[in-house]
Order: sequence, then C-alpha cells, then structure tokens
Amino acid sequence: MESKVNQQTGEILMKIVMFTLILSSMSVLMFIYVLPEISKEFHLSLSQVSWLSSSYGIIYAIGTVTYGKLADRFQLKNLLTFGLVIFAIGSLIGLLSQTFWMALIGRCMQAIGAGAIPATATLIPVRYFPPEKRGRALGMMAVGLALGSALGPVVSALIASIANWRWLFVVPMLILVTLPFYRKYLEDHTPKSHDKFDWTGSALLGVSIVFFMLSVTNHIWWLLVVAFLSIALFVIRIRVAKQPFIPAKLFSNNKYTLYLIISFFINGIGTSLYFLTPIFLSEVQKLSTFWIGFAMVPATVASAILGKQGGKLADSKGNASLYFLASSLLVICFVLLSSFIGSPAWLVAIILVLGNVGQSFMIIVMLNSASQTLPKDQVGVGMGILQMLNFISQGVGTAIYSSVVDIGSTVHWNPISMNSLGYVYSNIFLVLAVLHLFIFFVYYYQFGRVKSNSY
Repeated sequence: MESKVNQQTGEILMKIVMFTLILSSMSVLMFIYVLPEISKEFHLSLSQVSWLSSSYGIIYAIGTVTYGKLADRFQLKNLLTFGLVIFAIGSLIGLLSQTFWMALIGRCMQAIGAGAIPATATLIPVRYFPPEKRGRALGMMAVGLALGSALGPVVSALIASIANWRWLFVVPMLILVTLPFYRKYLEDHTPKSHDKFDWTGSALLGVSIVFFMLSVTNHIWWLLVVAFLSIALFVIRIRVAKQPFIPAKLFSNNKYTLYLIISFFINGIGTSLYFLTPIFLSEVQKLSTFWIGFAMVPATVASAILGKQGGKLADSKGNASLYFLASSLLVICFVLLSSFIGSPAWLVAIILVLGNVGQSFMIIVMLNSASQTLPKDQVGVGMGILQMLNFISQGVGTAIYSSVVDIGSTVHWNPISMNSLGYVYSNIFLVLAVLHLFIFFVYYYQFGRVKSNSY
C-alpha cells in the first residue's frame, strides 16, 4: 500500500518535472537566436556575446554533478528550492540589465540555479518508482526535453519580433510556479550520508571542466594541458581523500562506467541532429529561418508524443529492447540523411522524425540503465556525473561538427548523394551511422545477450 501511494506521488511529481524541463530546456536554447541583436546593441563581437550561451553551458555542466552530490547529503526539496530561487533571481537581473556584464551575471546565476533541475529529474524516478516501472517516468522526462527544444526557437523568435530580447529572461521565471508543488509532494527524505563536502575535489573537477569546454568550443588547444592536469590532480584527490567529492569506488562499477562511455558517445552523435540540421537546411536547401524551424517541428512533436511509449516499452520488454529499436531508428536516419541530403525539405523533415524519436528513446535507455547499476547512496552523484558528461559530449560534438563543416569536402563517400553542396554533411552522417553500428555491437556484446530487466 505504501509503495502504491509512493508511486502515485511520483506520477504527480513527474508531471511537475516535465513542465520544469520544458521551461529549463527552452532557457538553454532561447538566447542562441538573439546573439546578433545583442551584439549590435552593446557593440561587441559575436564571439564576445556568445558567452551568454557558453558560460551557461559550463556552469550548468558543473552544477549537475555538484547538486547530484549534495542530493546524497541534503533533502532534495531544499536543494531544489535553493536552485529555483537562484534561477529566478538571475532571470530578474537579466531582465533589468542595462549592460552586457549585468546580463551575463544574470545568465550565470540562471545556470547556477538550473543545475538543480537535472538532479531532480533523474532522482525522482529512482526514489518514487520501482525499477520495472521507471522507464515510463523517464519517458515523461524525455517528453519535457523534446517539447522545450521545440518551443525554445519558436518562443525566442516570437518575443524577439515584438519586444526587446531582455524579455527572454521572463519566460524561465515561470518555473517558480512549480516550487509550491515540489515543496508539497517531495517527501522529507533523510540522507544517509553525512560526509564533509570535499571542496578541493569539487574545485579541481570544476577547473578541468571549465578549461576543457573552453578549449574545445574556442579551439584554444593549449588549455587542454590545464584541463588534463586538473583532472589528473582530481583523480589523485579522490583516491587519497577520506571523504572525496566523488568516491573512487564508483568507477570500479564496470557496468556503470561502460554506460557512461556509451552515453557520452551517443549524446555526442545525437547532437548532430540539432546542430547540423539548421545549417544544411540553410546552405543546401536554401531555406529561411522560419521554414527551417517549421521543418524541424514534426520530429520534435513526434518525440514528445512517443516519449512515454518508449518508457513503457523499456518497462515491459527491457532496456535492451528499447536500445535496439532506438539504435535502428538512428542508423536508418543517418543513412537516409547521408543519401538524400539535397532532397526537398519535407522529405528531410520525415527522416528527422526517425532520428529524434530514436534519440529520445536513447535518453530513456541510458538514464534507466545507469540508475539501475548504482547503490542508493551513490545515485545522486552517479546520475549527476552521467548528466555532466552528456552535456560535455554535446559541446565536444558541436566543436567537431563545426570544424568539419568549415573544412568542407569536394568528394562524397556515399555514392547515392549527388548534391555537391551537401557532400560534407553527407559524409558526416555516413560516419555517424557507422559509429552507431559499432556502438550497437558493443552494447549487444555487453548487455544485449542477457534477456533481463536487470540492466
């Protein structure tokens, strides 16, 4: 009876989480589309104003693992309250900003607060749902992410067309509406861990992330030396500290570690669907910004509609079954994109449905599988690390794709692709299809042959 009541509470919370994720994922994307306008207003270069997006990403990546660690020591409702209040204060500062630096401070405070959201989104399914019903809850999480990704560009364009770009800070403030519901329904969970917080380990991890992200996003490769030095010191720290920021034994969990690696590559590959699509639709199909957004809507809507179904499939058939379906959809999508890169936009829109749905299913599989390999006292930090690496992989993927597109290509590896303007995109998607096939066989060898829901 208690388990049933707990699950009913979890279902209410997941609906609140879905709304929260819609707003937070919108916030990540909205400013990308108004950077030229901000650049003109403050007489700054695009690279300078791009810090509104890049600083958010760096702080957000650090915040996901930090809040995850703190969730093992403090009540989740209190951490979330702190995060959402800081997020709202940052939004207010941005709304009232009269200088670029004030807007940047507001954006950074948004990121500091927003880091609490992934911890909440991943821990609620783990705490309120048994493993055999967790996939459906994670499916609702995927729906929120998909809807936010779809609405972000639309809302950004609408606000920018009728009001000043500062009003983009107002939309995320709606997250405060969810706070009373979180306070009401989140149980007073008593953390078992009372370890001292390892500020040294946290700082070393943060420094390594900052310099690594700056290196790959700005192509300043000497910063990699600082990043690797910091991560080396971090590894030493977690091995010698009595109460490390991240317990070294976490990485001795072979199943969890393998899921981290697989998830890193899968998310990096999946980033191509969101990053490259607007570019090749503009350069190859010559579409305007309005029609590019319109062409991407069906794929996002399909992901939102089918997200819960993917979660149900994971619960009924197992994570491996959903993985094989997701991987098949992604491979087919990348092969078709590679082959028909110069086709009419409506055909590209249909092909993207396969890829976006497949990527949504992948998110469910990776989160569900990784959570089931972790003991309860490591779920917070473990899922935080997974989310952090996923965000980093997106930054790495974006840097790689942009560099390859800048280089271009005069040859095509796919004999079906005949549009010279799309050769470089065709080659990229063909390589990504091959990479997904390789990961498929790795996954099958490690997990697919075990017909059980234990993974």
